[in-house]
Amino acid sequence: MKEKQTLAKLRQDIDAVDDHILELLNERARLVMQVGAVKTENRSDFHVPSREREIYDRLTAENPGPFPSEAVRGVFREIISASLALEKPLKVAFLGPNATFSHLASMQHFGLSASLSPERSIPAVFEAVEKGEAYYGVVPVENTTEGMISHTLDMFMESELKINAEVLLEVSHFLLSRTGRFEDIKKVYSHPQPLAQCRKWLAENLPNVPLVDVASTTLAAQIVAEDYTAAAIASEYASSIYNLKIVKARIEDQVNNFTRFLVVGRKMAERCGDDKTSLMFSVRDEAGILHRMLEPFAKRNINLSKIESRPLKRKAWEYIFYLDLTGHIDDPEVAEAVKELATCCQFVKVLGSYPRARQ
Repeated sequence: MKEKQTLAKLRQDIDAVDDHILELLNERARLVMQVGAVKTENRSDFHVPSREREIYDRLTAENPGPFPSEAVRGVFREIISASLALEKPLKVAFLGPNATFSHLASMQHFGLSASLSPERSIPAVFEAVEKGEAYYGVVPVENTTEGMISHTLDMFMESELKINAEVLLEVSHFLLSRTGRFEDIKKVYSHPQPLAQCRKWLAENLPNVPLVDVASTTLAAQIVAEDYTAAAIASEYASSIYNLKIVKARIEDQVNNFTRFLVVGRKMAERCGDDKTSLMFSVRDEAGILHRMLEPFAKRNINLSKIESRPLKRKAWEYIFYLDLTGHIDDPEVAEAVKELATCCQFVKVLGSYPRARQ
């Protein structure tokens, strides 16, 4: 009897805390609406990503526990997302359709209250942002298993949009079907990237089953929702959307299978102190040119986290380089290094400086 009374009292205390949290959330919402009114009056940007980063960093640093710090970030991401929606709907274009990994990355970064708009292709995402139909766009750029995604890199040749953020999403592939039984699977549908990322598992477990490329993992799930003899490789989220059963979870060949997404916008992101800068450049064909293009960064102890080359489509045997470095373009040493790099290049383009993502 005493145990029941203790449990009842604890639940009452929890209810009281929840009521107080709700009261504070509404108080915060009223303050946010006042901020929105001031921004409108001053014609200021209604979304300032650096301010969000400051909130996350401050709260996680001050968190005494036992509530986990990573959960603090998740909770406040949704609070901030809902608060922004009170000021103005934050429209975000992403490579659709819904339930793709780009959709999941958009929800992870912007929260569930953002207005997420699926687009048919990577160029369509860029176009939506360029035309002002969306405030930001989210596109995949590389996968730890399959490497860089060329369609995204190529878009920066034509677009003046800037990278505002990066999102790292752990990608887990699920084999889904209507029945949930291995023996019913006569063919497997998915996008070429997931099929490649699950190549070894498929060869070992479904060696004689045809693999069918389709435009997206969501389309694969839609097809399988109408076909009891097929399976789809898609996200766990897709199984709940399309009423599919999980045949096998996490069938990707690499354990740490991450996809990196870029958030593109019309303005350069502000410096936050833990930044990355991405560049695109083309060098002249000269002896020792590769050494010369890396020297400006080496002598300033600037870390290069990635360098990737792509053929220049307009001319055979010439290449565009994509480079990620630690620091912001407003950092004096980074600005000096890029200026020196330009002396041995045909052109240099800063794609953006943005907060470095955290896993």
